Amino acid sequence: MDTPKVTREIHIFTDASEKAYGAVAYLRSEDPSGRIHLSFLLARSRVAPRKQCSIPRLELCAALIGAQLAKLAEKELTLNIQKVILWTDSTTVLHWLHSESCRFKVFVGTRVAEIQELTDLKSWHYVDSARNPADDLTRGKSLKDLTVPNRWIQGPEFLIQPQSNWPSPPVMHSSEPEDATELKRSAFCGMINSAPLTADGRKFSSWKDLVEAVAQELQGAAEQRGSTLASAYQKAEMSVLRQIQMDSFPDDYQLLKNGKPVRSSSRLLCLSPEFDEASELIRVGGRLRRAEGLDPSTLHPIVLDPSHPNTRLLIRDYDARLCHPGPERVFAELRRKVWILKGREAVRKHQRLCPECCKWRSKPASQKMVDLPPPRLRLFKPAFHSAGMDCFGPFLVKVGRRTEKRWGLLFKCLTTRAVHLEVLTSIDSDAFLMALRRFIGRRGKPAELYSDQGTNFRGGNTELKEAFRQLSGDLQQQLAKQQISFHFNPPAAPHFGGVWEREIRSIKAALYTTLGSDTVTEEVLRTVLIEIEAILNSKPLGYVSADIADLDPITPNCLLMGRPDGSLPQVIYPVSELLGRRRWRHSQVLSDRFWTAFIKNYLPELQTRTKWQTPSADIQPGMVVMLVDPQLPRSFWQIGRVVNVFPGADDRVRTAEIQIRDRVYTRPIARLIVLPEIQDEEDHIQTRD
Repeated sequence: MDTPKVTREIHIFTDASEKAYGAVAYLRSEDPSGRIHLSFLLARSRVAPRKQCSIPRLELCAALIGAQLAKLAEKELTLNIQKVILWTDSTTVLHWLHSESCRFKVFVGTRVAEIQELTDLKSWHYVDSARNPADDLTRGKSLKDLTVPNRWIQGPEFLIQPQSNWPSPPVMHSSEPEDATELKRSAFCGMINSAPLTADGRKFSSWKDLVEAVAQELQGAAEQRGSTLASAYQKAEMSVLRQIQMDSFPDDYQLLKNGKPVRSSSRLLCLSPEFDEASELIRVGGRLRRAEGLDPSTLHPIVLDPSHPNTRLLIRDYDARLCHPGPERVFAELRRKVWILKGREAVRKHQRLCPECCKWRSKPASQKMVDLPPPRLRLFKPAFHSAGMDCFGPFLVKVGRRTEKRWGLLFKCLTTRAVHLEVLTSIDSDAFLMALRRFIGRRGKPAELYSDQGTNFRGGNTELKEAFRQLSGDLQQQLAKQQISFHFNPPAAPHFGGVWEREIRSIKAALYTTLGSDTVTEEVLRTVLIEIEAILNSKPLGYVSADIADLDPITPNCLLMGRPDGSLPQVIYPVSELLGRRRWRHSQVLSDRFWTAFIKNYLPELQTRTKWQTPSADIQPGMVVMLVDPQLPRSFWQIGRVVNVFPGADDRVRTAEIQIRDRVYTRPIARLIVLPEIQDEEDHIQTRD
């Protein structure tokens, strides 16, 4: 803002006498040329009360009126006021205003508090009585005096002068005693407690910090931290343990201290508790007092309550000192000194909430097995209508005098369990697209393909979409409803594709049995894979009955070849009926027989959930999790925070996005370990390269 052309100030003078008290306000204006104009604003006065009051009290009442006038002027005036200055000729009032109001009696304290709230203490100044225009208010003036120029109307002369000529406060000597007539009477109120006030485990993060604070308090504030002796720490630890017992077992503590037995309803009854006069602690009496060669603290450990905050700090301290072992190890170490009621349960409860223990021993999250998805239930559809695929290998083949790598590509019908195998010369998008064309040429075009996050499959999807966009408008319109849709499982989630992953295991077992470690030619490898394909497609679906009267079980070949096995002879039709109705009717009967047996014998077996049978709590955004990486030691697994979840058809979360630093990973919950919420996130959520 620009500097105002005219500087305006409000000056309020207060004064009091035995008859009256009040305040008067003036407006002081100074233009840029330095000319000063002073004008009367308003005044307010009160008659002194009939009850005798001291002059300092009346001066304080006048100061309160002045503070109220200052507030009124600031509120009502439309002019731009730069400063409000208040004047009084009472040094006692100035001293009161610069003190705390609670130190004074009610009359002075309430008025001092109100003045401090209405005005700024820096705006109060001292003026001597000779130059205080409010003195005319308390002494009074006649009408004749007011008809001529006077100080009451025109204001004090020093306000027309420079500020250096204004009254200065009198010199106050610090040796002068303070007037105690208006001060409250002081009294000391205190209490003595045998236990330190700082023995509260909720205020400390570790047992060591708690004991050290208590040791410092017991030793006194005059001692230095470095001079604390070992005996002081022992005394502090006994004091903390004593505080636990006094808080947890107050009645039992008093009874045992007075030499009386505990009540029959006491939690300590089965321990035969005894009171140790030396340490003033309750100890276990027990039945081992006749044992020889054992430490007394082992024979008679100190009894503690598991729910007390200090006890939880003690368990945390033992767990950290032992480098977070199992609960039995921590519990056994605690038993050497203390007896915690339900101690084993208390240690396990702590370790379930301990971030370090969860990092080393917690299992990945799991969720109830989801219902079968629609691709698994495409009934009465042709084989490979919904297919899953995956690569396996590599295998070494002979090409002349050198060896090259080959990979296998599996196509698995998600409904009929039929298998189709192809050989890839490389793991890239071109090789996958060529294998897909061979598969479509032999088995027909699938409606949907499911796979993992392989880069070759992602590339194939991209190139197929690009090629489809480049087709002509008519052809694109015709094939719009027949486009193959690709679906990708989350990264690092092989159990999402368990249907085809299990077949890869069978293929590898058959290959290792057939070829062993031999290096064969590509033709031999292709032949062996086709034979393995025939074996897998001849695998019965459902239960195989031992009764000869039962029908043969169905196999995927029943739908692919019209017979359960490729070694059986086909039906021979007369030459005259090669294109007749008998062939068509025979294929229809075979297809109907397959689907009838499929629905009757095989489909009911898919009802049961072999694992993941109970629902678990869903992972929510904001949770701290650790990513399972089988390729790295557990100490190098990264920790991040869940930023997004993907509920399934049953509203259960099985996939989530985790942010680690500036990257976001998509992982199944089977690769996530939920950690307890950490107070200081910056110190614990770290990633390791």
